[in-house]
Amino acid sequence: MQPMAAVVLTLMAVMCLLSGRVEAGVERGDWPSYGGDVGGKRFSSLADISTANVDELEVAWEYHTGDLIEGAGLASMKLPAFEATPLKIGKLLYVCTPRNHVIALDAETGRERWVYRHQPAETGHYVMTCRGVSYHRSEDAAEGAACKERILMGTVDAFLVALDAKTGEYCKKFGQNGKVDLRDGLGSVTPGHYKVMSPPAIINDIAVVGALVEDNQTLDSPPGVIRAFDVVSGELRWAWDPVPPEWNKQSGDSRWQRGTPNAWSVFSVDVENNLVFVPTGNAAPDFYSGTRNGLDYYASSLVVLDAKTGEVRWHFQTVHHDIWDYDVPAQPVLFDYPGTDGPIPAVAQATKQGFIFFLNRITGQAIFPIEEKRFPTSNVSGMVMSDTQPVPSKPAPLLDANLTEADIWGFTPWDRGKCLDVYRRQRSEGLFTPPGEQGTILYPAHTGASNWGSVAIDPDRRLLIANYTRVASIVTLIPRGRVDQLIANGSGPVYPIPDSPYAFDLKLFLSPLGAPCTAPPWGGLRAIDLASGETVWDRPLGTTRDVAPFPMWLELGVPNQGGALTTGGGLTFIGATTDNYIRAFETASGEEVWKHRLPAGGQATPMTYRGEEDGRQYVVISAGGHAYLGTDLGDSIVAFSLPAPARQSSP
Repeated sequence: MQPMAAVVLTLMAVMCLLSGRVEAGVERGDWPSYGGDVGGKRFSSLADISTANVDELEVAWEYHTGDLIEGAGLASMKLPAFEATPLKIGKLLYVCTPRNHVIALDAETGRERWVYRHQPAETGHYVMTCRGVSYHRSEDAAEGAACKERILMGTVDAFLVALDAKTGEYCKKFGQNGKVDLRDGLGSVTPGHYKVMSPPAIINDIAVVGALVEDNQTLDSPPGVIRAFDVVSGELRWAWDPVPPEWNKQSGDSRWQRGTPNAWSVFSVDVENNLVFVPTGNAAPDFYSGTRNGLDYYASSLVVLDAKTGEVRWHFQTVHHDIWDYDVPAQPVLFDYPGTDGPIPAVAQATKQGFIFFLNRITGQAIFPIEEKRFPTSNVSGMVMSDTQPVPSKPAPLLDANLTEADIWGFTPWDRGKCLDVYRRQRSEGLFTPPGEQGTILYPAHTGASNWGSVAIDPDRRLLIANYTRVASIVTLIPRGRVDQLIANGSGPVYPIPDSPYAFDLKLFLSPLGAPCTAPPWGGLRAIDLASGETVWDRPLGTTRDVAPFPMWLELGVPNQGGALTTGGGLTFIGATTDNYIRAFETASGEEVWKHRLPAGGQATPMTYRGEEDGRQYVVISAGGHAYLGTDLGDSIVAFSLPAPARQSSP
């Protein structure tokens, strides 16, 4: 054999061995990324738990994090939300809490292995949450070296933290003794107004992070810059400043342009094509575009960046000149679209307005046609609007946004009448009705039909699973001259925004009984055929239990926050609802086949894995509730499994 041929064959053997190890790791049933895989499909091929035996599921263990925020609620504006989806790597689970504690648990018993206790400055915080952490293994470091395997997390007080995955100790060579201060270079940052809630996106040897900038506090908000840091050293590798092309930076005390769109949700990555998928929010402020000066060029968009340089490969704007707070909240989900001529690399992007866009993830071209349609115009001076908005031909919207008087609902004629009185005083002309001084009904609400829970894809059954919410909100623009008088009278708006021509009043459209004024179902679950884009089934999700007194526990479908998990066993697991349940549905039919009561609201996305030693499949969900959604608060992580096989006694 020639030397070169020997080298080639050796390299091929090594590649096959490495590929086999990767496949073995997947088959073993780890959950190494927030969405299962780096593209966020929220799918596991594990099939031990199936439609045939799911009714036998029982609690395997329950763990309490101890992270409870006293005095939480709208009155105190301390709004905890336990939204975390754990990772499973080898024998351990890794999960973060609303205060950014990180906990490592034995995956089979739930026993605590180590705890990192973050101590965030809580001044000025509104929503406090951590959706998850990220994992990285350095192939260059020697086996057994400190931080060869590390956990990375963004925090509500704007740090990027790196911890040894085995011990929970800081990785001292990362940043300053294990932390990077994400406020560096941003200029003035009001405490609590800049925070990281979503896990960093890991691709190769970089961690890519965005941040949430609190809505409607000021026009001079911190930059929405997206940054990539070296996972070992914490050094800044690149930064993408989301300004229009050929933009000249305005004066200010920050390295990057202030007031740009931020990206607060979960990113996805395509390792093979070296791409980072970034869902962006709004430029400041949310409901008035007359002061943005073109900075909403990349707002409410899916922006795809080159992972090596941070340069924009392509972007697709889901809302032009967004004045409805319809920022892109959901993780982009990468999948192979089953085209007639073979698979097409695709991305599914769910949006607040209830659309799901299917795009070629390499080129950005639409897989199903997208039409630019005309919608109502604004009568507000200075408002900048687009003549049209993009509407996909398929899949069908998750709700019909044409809200009429016939759609106004109540438990009784009395509360329906109250809802009608409010409805008739507002402007309501369907989707994209512009905000104004009269008051405008937003349907879906600013909280969205879809939100950070995103969608799940079952590639075996070629189905996309989407949970959604159908409630409305009301936004009112208040001219600057009236704001001070309102504040003096004790009836000031929710968002005074002292440096804006308009303040905003914003509230959900609810009856005096606290129920949505829109007709149920208020929440649902839908399956969409990936190839055709057609709806396969659609059903209400959740009951009024825990938000209504007995006997008003009705299966009306309820508002929800969180996402779904699909499995090779033909099951879709989801919590998310305002009643304290986790449920399983048959993915093919939508039939509910199992549910279990949780100790608190399950406003998180479940995950699944196989125990490394016992070989059993587990399903795990965080059950700690969500203060803004009004569900029961707690600190539980609950694991389910089938009953353990009986041990045979020795002869």
